[in-house]
Amino acid sequence: MAGNFWQSSHHQQWMLDKQDLIRDRQHDLSKLTEEEYQKIFNFFASIIQVLGEQLKLRQQVIATATVYFKRFYARNSLKCIDPLLLAPTCVFLASKVEEFGVISNSRLITTCQTVIKNKFSYAYGQQEFPYRTNHILECEFYLLENLDCCLIVFQPYRPLLLFVQDIGQDDQLSTYAWRVVNDSLRTDVSLLYPPYQIAIGALHIACVMLGKENLKPWFAELNVDMDKIQEIVRAIINLYEMWKNYDEKKEIQGLLAKMPKPCPAPQR
Repeated sequence: MAGNFWQSSHHQQWMLDKQDLIRDRQHDLSKLTEEEYQKIFNFFASIIQVLGEQLKLRQQVIATATVYFKRFYARNSLKCIDPLLLAPTCVFLASKVEEFGVISNSRLITTCQTVIKNKFSYAYGQQEFPYRTNHILECEFYLLENLDCCLIVFQPYRPLLLFVQDIGQDDQLSTYAWRVVNDSLRTDVSLLYPPYQIAIGALHIACVMLGKENLKPWFAELNVDMDKIQEIVRAIINLYEMWKNYDEKKEIQGLLAKMPKPCPAPQR
């Protein structure tokens, strides 16, 4: 495992350029608006989150699975693989990479069936989870190939805790900033910026939310590109603005119907 972010495949191969990201999404964005595209990714990030929680996975594992999911579609259209298949596959792979332990195939499929039926019926109605173990295993090979076997993901959680320690232990600030880091997974920042910058952006938002004006000198002393931090903050604030006027339960069925789809459907 690479202990240094700057020498890792995360930094050397998976820090993407925003223009490249937009270019590679052109096929999907010819059928969806940018906002619709982001809403679809929000939805599948929720599926990964709920699936991870039901499987009792650590947040680090869930975050890694979400980054795998975003990395795959950064280079591929939504029509390449059904996101409903890729989401549990990313969870399956992340649980092994993060040394959580292998989730049994039968438990993964059963949990997917339960989660889709009980938590996301507003999106899928009475539709059953259509995939089986063989689909997950086949999809895992395809995912590994597309990730170029670059499986180590550096997350903002560790630098965040170190920054809070440096500020002076503040549980309220730590809790708020941790939540903002979780929310950041629903934006593109994990593909575009180093984890320590995302952690600083999350702290900045948490300080504003909590009215902690006294921490301005701490931010001023940081030797970081504050323009990058502001870009991260803007991306996360844009997410919060979208959430204000978005009723997922009413809109998601229409968005999923509009989404580019793989062809043909899986064979049982």
